[in-house]
Amino acid sequence: MKILITGGAGFIGSAVVRLAVARGHHVINLDALTYAANLANVASVGNSPLYHFEQADIRDRAALARIFTAHAPDAVMHLAAESHVDRSIDGPGDFIETNITGTFNLLEAARAHWQAQGRPDGFRFHHISTDEVFGSLGPTGQFTETTPYDPRSPYSASKAASDHLVRAWHETYGLPVVLTNCSNNYGPFHFPEKLIPVVILNALHGRPIPVYGQGENVRDWLYVEDHAAALLLALEKGVPGRSYAIGGENERRNIDLVRTICTLLDEMRPSGAPHDRLITFVTDRPGHDARYAIDPSRIRDELGWSPSVTVEEGLRRTVRWYLDNEDWWRPLLDRQGVGERLGTKA
Repeated sequence: MKILITGGAGFIGSAVVRLAVARGHHVINLDALTYAANLANVASVGNSPLYHFEQADIRDRAALARIFTAHAPDAVMHLAAESHVDRSIDGPGDFIETNITGTFNLLEAARAHWQAQGRPDGFRFHHISTDEVFGSLGPTGQFTETTPYDPRSPYSASKAASDHLVRAWHETYGLPVVLTNCSNNYGPFHFPEKLIPVVILNALHGRPIPVYGQGENVRDWLYVEDHAAALLLALEKGVPGRSYAIGGENERRNIDLVRTICTLLDEMRPSGAPHDRLITFVTDRPGHDARYAIDPSRIRDELGWSPSVTVEEGLRRTVRWYLDNEDWWRPLLDRQGVGERLGTKA
């Protein structure tokens, strides 16, 4: 297929770009190159004849029209989004403009292209979303595709709105869409403002490792390369109009996750041990969801996907990758907001 991937220079998007090219797909990577994007994430495929980069913003309708006309994609994988909850608390406007208005613009560009091509049955618009649209779980239970939406942050509210737009364009205009909602991703090329890279990099520098509240919040951790494989599978075999919940089946309390990373660093970089002495509990995030967990039964039963990487193995790979790739993360430490406590303006 010829796939237009938005946000392909970001963390998850770049994993999808690398895998899609490796599998022989033609990829058009559309990215605005905002603060969290990095073309180094796709350097391994940058010279491939199957890869083409377009710097554009999904808020720019004219640019989108030009790109669809120039490349005539068979499918769209929409990953471009503002995604950091703490940043959404401090500055929700960017999240509304990119995640809602940007998605609307992309839907309209895709619909115009699809109609101009004669409404081909094989065209797909795959919208990649988050489990955070479902809100917060108690001690038991899991999110499924039928869980009611209950977003609790500006970020999750903007993603919920974009999900609703995608479903509406399917029901109203017949656009062949597939939706996926994933749990927390981690792995190589993770921008250093999210929990796992923050823990690794702070520990390497001997700085306090911030843990919100008492670290009791629970997340379901999904290795990014497992997620990329699930996304391509959903694109290729997912039923139009259907959504698929993608989870790692690796629930961990934040404090347990942090301690596991510290133990791995004690082993791999013993000069700083014990790294857990750096753990520092800080004021919790406003509206911090207590627990996320996903039941991936539908994608497993209908499409044959299941996670292949346990959180123990994935964390080991991730820590080793950061230790071996200082040239990648070192320049990112100077980007706006990295290393600062965000999300306190509420």
